[in-house]
Amino acid sequence: MAAKNLEEALRDAGNVVELLRNQQTGPNVYPGVPAEYTNWREEVRAWQQTCVLFNQSYHMVDLAVEGPDAFAMLNHLGVNSFNGFTVDKAKQFVPCTPDGYVIGDVILFYLGENQFNLVGRAPVIEWVEYHAATGDWNVKVERDERTVARKDPSRRKSYRFQVQGPNAMKVIEKATGRTPPDLKFFNMTHMTIGGKQVRALRHGMAGQPGFELFGPWEDGEAVRQALIEAGREFGLRLVGGRAYSCNTLESGWIPSPLPAVYTGEALRPFREWLPADSYAAKASIGGSFVSDDIEDYYLTPWDLGYGPFVKFDHDFIGRAALEKMAAGPHRKKVTLALDDEDVARVWRGMLGKGDKPKFMDFPSAVYSMHPYDRVVHGGRTVGLSTWIGYSYNEGKMLTLAMIDAEHSESGAELSLVWGEENGGTRKPTVERHVQTELRAIVSPVPYAEVARKIYADGGWRAAQAEEQAA
Repeated sequence: MAAKNLEEALRDAGNVVELLRNQQTGPNVYPGVPAEYTNWREEVRAWQQTCVLFNQSYHMVDLAVEGPDAFAMLNHLGVNSFNGFTVDKAKQFVPCTPDGYVIGDVILFYLGENQFNLVGRAPVIEWVEYHAATGDWNVKVERDERTVARKDPSRRKSYRFQVQGPNAMKVIEKATGRTPPDLKFFNMTHMTIGGKQVRALRHGMAGQPGFELFGPWEDGEAVRQALIEAGREFGLRLVGGRAYSCNTLESGWIPSPLPAVYTGEALRPFREWLPADSYAAKASIGGSFVSDDIEDYYLTPWDLGYGPFVKFDHDFIGRAALEKMAAGPHRKKVTLALDDEDVARVWRGMLGKGDKPKFMDFPSAVYSMHPYDRVVHGGRTVGLSTWIGYSYNEGKMLTLAMIDAEHSESGAELSLVWGEENGGTRKPTVERHVQTELRAIVSPVPYAEVARKIYADGGWRAAQAEEQAA
């Protein structure tokens, strides 16, 4: 009999790690837009040199949460402090399991009194839906599924665009006919673009000033065309799926924490509530890090750089476990800059016959939904790499990694183990290959200098500081 829920699917599979390593699903996709509008190199360069228009209307799940208990329920589920969180603000929302491991992260928008919207990957959305359905909360939730999970994309409720880059404010000014408001990072306002009312979030996804714009789906094309027209004289480029996949390498956001929901009696009711075809059931993992224990793939808030978000000023799921973890030790999130010669050696290895290294694609080399590669020093594993790709702006192959504190200082020399254990023979979606090591230099997060400056001087870091002070 076919499994009816995640718990049954895991039981039938026997070994959770083997189930996820052998999934046929590749990396998360960026649907709804072409792979390239012009070419991905110029599209990548534009977010640092001119400006870009990201169309994010297709690949994320939206969840509306409304009702008298909406604030209280979300406060109970997130590690974040909600002190000072008011209408027309947003925050990165991070829920954890009772054992203190990350389920995922999404952006939480405070739209109006008792009205919230969460936008991001499915695991967090499902966690919130579960508590709304089973808890004693006076709330209602409505899910707006991402395009790849629906037959008719025009039935989505909202569009979502981002205008980012050095010229972004000029584009917004021309599109709206007025000077953009001087908002703090992750604060919201209203604008009129293309004759349509638009909600605007002050954002900086590419490490540059900009806005995230959203509104009713039926208004989306008018707003998009108005932005394109306004951006012509400012070098605006539309960004396709290939370029979009690597922007996180420069800004330093790790988009791939495996939801830590596969074990633990406390989570059994959640696994029984999740359907057998849920995100967690279909997720894939890959890379050179291999363990028979799925809990070795779980991540803490500190692994992902979210330690400053953890606030013990409220009661939330996972608080007791995180209080024990807080004193450390913690791994540190870093960028690894891979050695140019070693990267070239991998590419040269694709030429000719005989044994070959694992193929390293451009610009994103991610080949599973949740990549986990070993980072070693003297043959000993000292960290994990969880995202890998090429930054055309920096001219470097980069990875986002979490490293043991003693090896995490900038300039430290480590190695990345590239390729699957047993040469890919255990994973159907991976070609046969020979595992190899690539030298790497521990580098800052964000890697791009302009992103570090923007985030430090008035954006992400300032928002974190404000949250910590709350």
